[in-house]
Amino acid sequence: MSKIYKNQIFIPMTALLILLLFNLIADPSFFKITMGLNSAGNPVLSGYLMTVLDNGSELAILAIGMTLVTAASGGQDISVGAAIAIAGSTLLRVLCGTNTRPDTLRTPIFVAFLISCLVAMAFGAFNGVLVAIFKIQPMVATLILYTAGRSIAAWINNNELPIISDPKFSYYGGFIPGIPIPTPVFIAAAMVILITLVLKFTNLGLYTQAVGINESSSRLNGLNPVFIKWLTFVILGLCVAVAALIKVSRLSSINYSVIAKDIEMDAILAVALGGNALSGGKFNMAASVIGAFVIQLLTTTLFKFNVPSDALPAYKAVVVIMLVVFSAPVVRDRMSVLFKKLSAESRKEAA
Repeated sequence: MSKIYKNQIFIPMTALLILLLFNLIADPSFFKITMGLNSAGNPVLSGYLMTVLDNGSELAILAIGMTLVTAASGGQDISVGAAIAIAGSTLLRVLCGTNTRPDTLRTPIFVAFLISCLVAMAFGAFNGVLVAIFKIQPMVATLILYTAGRSIAAWINNNELPIISDPKFSYYGGFIPGIPIPTPVFIAAAMVILITLVLKFTNLGLYTQAVGINESSSRLNGLNPVFIKWLTFVILGLCVAVAALIKVSRLSSINYSVIAKDIEMDAILAVALGGNALSGGKFNMAASVIGAFVIQLLTTTLFKFNVPSDALPAYKAVVVIMLVVFSAPVVRDRMSVLFKKLSAESRKEAA
């Protein structure tokens, strides 16, 4: 039991199972999945579980980048929501041009997405420079973009709200005709597979953890802590661009002040819930991704039971605090010692 509890993935998996069990007891219809038709007349799967998978996909993508930033810098990027607004606004600007209601797209969607990726990665690089070179604490450094980001997003489109009428654009945040599973699920799966391959076949994970554990020691061993920290912020910028594509595609438009509001807090919570130390160092990417879906499952559960929207953060905070405390390394170590003592006592009694 001690070995199981010390496994980093134990806490998020336990939280996931507890929430699923709660819904099973309170209302088994939570697990009901039905086949219906969307507004375009295409067959799609619907239900609370599909909602969790759909909306949790964006958070899982952001958790990937946030985990690397946390591990390398020992801090968090709080400008993620604002950066999504910038990337989404850039995407729409390239697609629409100067006409906010175009009959046809001015640029292929793939080209517009690549440009938004470059913009998001550039802002990520800006944050990385402040943290890695100027040694500014990550939350303070990213506070600049957190404050100014949504104004920059509105300025990109002259404070207008472009609307895309091409139905193909809605596929990325909705459904591809003939496929009943939401497209964001496939995008998130692709991102998870990509980062898994990168961590497996490169030294990114090892170098990131080494810098986060002891920057001076990693430098003496031939690593470049400045570059590694900077690179993690750039990777988070790429994750931001992917999440922005999904967000903007859902509505085929953008609301600069509302889009991805407070999503950076959920991304940080997903990392913490995954048992990753927020002070940097060792990390478990799978645990962070599971933590993201636990956060979304909790949100969906609270909405299902008609928790008032103004009280939702309070309920959510209580549950998240409990989960984060139990996943803290100090608590896990003490619980592991307790399990060992109980195991030793049981062996003595058996003897």
